[in-house]
Amino acid sequence: MKIRLMTVYAAACVLLAGCGADVATTAATGAAIKKQEIDAGKQMKEMADKRIDKAAQAIKERAEQQENAGK
Repeated sequence: MKIRLMTVYAAACVLLAGCGADVATTAATGAAIKKQEIDAGKQMKEMADKRIDKAAQAIKERAEQQENAGK
């Protein structure tokens, strides 16, 4: 009886340890995916900022051209 109980206990410990490893792996994978999403978001923001700056510069240049043409 005692040996059977210890065997069940040992098997339960092994199964629970396996679950912990699975959870840790899943968490690490999720973190890696989030990092990729954040990096992609940063790249998109940089591209958008460049486009906005370029558009603002074009507007400024047009305003200056119109101002000079009116003189």
